[in-house]
Amino acid sequence: MDKKRVGIVGAGQLGRMLALAGYPLGIACRVLDTSPDAPGAQVAPAVLGRLDDARALAELAAEVDVVTLEIENIAVEPLETLRARIDVFPPPRALAAAQDRLAEKTLFRSLAIPTAEFVAIDSERDLAQAADKLGWPLVLKTRRMGYDGRGQRVVSSAAELAAAWRELGAVPSIAEAWISFERELSLIAVQGANGQRAFYPLAENVHREGILATTIAPYVDAPLQARAERWLGELMSTLDYRGVLAVEFFLTANELLANEMAPRVHNSGHWTIEGAETSQFENHLRAVLGWPLGSTLPRGHAAMLNLLGELPSVESVLAIPGAHFHDYGKSPRPARKVGHCTLVDVDRARLLERFRALQALVPGDG
Repeated sequence: MDKKRVGIVGAGQLGRMLALAGYPLGIACRVLDTSPDAPGAQVAPAVLGRLDDARALAELAAEVDVVTLEIENIAVEPLETLRARIDVFPPPRALAAAQDRLAEKTLFRSLAIPTAEFVAIDSERDLAQAADKLGWPLVLKTRRMGYDGRGQRVVSSAAELAAAWRELGAVPSIAEAWISFERELSLIAVQGANGQRAFYPLAENVHREGILATTIAPYVDAPLQARAERWLGELMSTLDYRGVLAVEFFLTANELLANEMAPRVHNSGHWTIEGAETSQFENHLRAVLGWPLGSTLPRGHAAMLNLLGELPSVESVLAIPGAHFHDYGKSPRPARKVGHCTLVDVDRARLLERFRALQALVPGDG
């Protein structure tokens, strides 16, 4: 039987983990990236070129059975053109929605998925309307190219809002009401062929300066789980989705609010590699190939720590019972995601105790 071949647009750490998940299944992955040293290119053959370059995309497509992606900030038009010759999952229309914060929030609202109140900012004249409707503080975000805290400012006055608008380039933006939340949660779902679906348990996340720092799963709340699953199901139906889809939420005292979605495997799902029966990476590959999906049940409790800037000693991490170490093959750089660690334990209290010991190994994280 011939090996199935999956092309991955982008070769960051997510592309790397997708390729690694494919090896045990006999899946041959090939990546597209601008750098031969990208994390994914270190573990899978690479086509070199821009992610939106039609020639490079065609070269990738000629060597695989299906094309997927590990990053959503890719030009949609070349992917739509590519679909005429090969399956591309998730569908480009899902990327289009996720790339534009206004389109994303509008999609959520059209499906009765609650969000923070928001106002579109297309010119400086819209700033006063945002202040009148949303009050202070509020969050100003560029509509496009914002991730890991980029492209956004929290402001508390008209003067700060005007200054932030200029600092962000006076580009089309969105102003959102400030949410006083109790927790940040995320849900990861996967949809395969013929509408087959699976949902991972909710996970609790902590962000620092807009970058995910830690994830602990599962977050057990049956009503919230059911509500979030219903919303992601509606999103996947609307988008005719294939693959992994993640949505991040704010949990307030009164409700669950959708913040943003990611049409790809997600940082808050790294715990699933060791902590679930089937990782998000394996299930994504299964989905895009039309294979049966694997169980998403957790193997006890799991915690994930992002490693930013530089790696701790691998020996010190592995000395903690239940710890797993992931090195992305990146050079050190401040705030750069260079790896992550996970802990898995059947006892939650013991997991959290060991997680504190793990955090103490990382400068500035303990």
